[in-house]
Amino acid sequence: MQKILVANRGEIAIRVMRAAREIGIPTVAVYSEADADSPHVRAADEALAIGAAEPSASYLNFERIFEAARAARADAIHPGYGFLAENHAFARACEERGLLFIGSTAESIRLLGSKTESRRAMEAAGVPLIPGMRSRGESLAAFESEAEKVGYPVLIKASGGGGGKGMRVVRDPSALKEAVEAARREALSAFGDDSVYLEKLIEEPRHVEFQIFGDRHGNTVHLFERECSIQRRHQKIIEESPSVALDQDLRRRMGETAVRVARAAAYTNAGTVEFLLDKTGHFYFLEVNTRIQVEHPVTEMLVGVDLVQAQIRVAAGEPL
Repeated sequence: MQKILVANRGEIAIRVMRAAREIGIPTVAVYSEADADSPHVRAADEALAIGAAEPSASYLNFERIFEAARAARADAIHPGYGFLAENHAFARACEERGLLFIGSTAESIRLLGSKTESRRAMEAAGVPLIPGMRSRGESLAAFESEAEKVGYPVLIKASGGGGGKGMRVVRDPSALKEAVEAARREALSAFGDDSVYLEKLIEEPRHVEFQIFGDRHGNTVHLFERECSIQRRHQKIIEESPSVALDQDLRRRMGETAVRVARAAAYTNAGTVEFLLDKTGHFYFLEVNTRIQVEHPVTEMLVGVDLVQAQIRVAAGEPL
């Protein structure tokens, strides 16, 4: 790996540049017209303009980013978080052009980006799941049947996204039809995909996530948990580690399951496996964030590992 183009801006771009500089790899910043004077532009060894202020014309524009990589002779791209970090089509386009994508494979990102497809894969791997549908609901009758099977209250969720978008709680059969329709509209608006499915609502759960890491040599590890139960509108506000809700046995079982999730998806590089933990101590797979997360410094402080440098080394083919 000779040079990294950082396909992002702001704090995460500077974070990646600092990590690369410390291990002797030069970096390239890209910027839109609106960000020409932003700190990340000055933090890189080189900087190239890639388009207008609108993200669709710059930070989300594959070809403008690839043109910048060619011009700078960068052989690797770090997507940061947000923008193209979890876009499997972008990861595949990097692979096709011979560029190292500093993240997981396009196929892993695609699989884990679909909540219904990933649920089927995890079920086959013996990972505990919240009771509910394994594929998108095609008709109201299908939702009614599944709700009757798992019992109310239930949760309608978007298959192709997160962050609380396309999500509706249903506590009574009479409200199911309206909830499904509203969830579909919101999912289509937010993600361009109106696929939704139904699962049992876990009341007042804790939200616990495990940092995972895989390399290209078959090694997969977890770096313990982050407790992220304090949220507002499904957005995390505070994360801490270790979680006060986990004893050593539960931590071990959840960590082993996080590694099983990663292996079931042939996952490489940094990612986060998210679980819901109910009041009785049972935990359930929720999703995988296929990128470095905003909250990664919590784990770095816990284990003393620079996760971004580890991302770079693993992408370059080094073992964990």
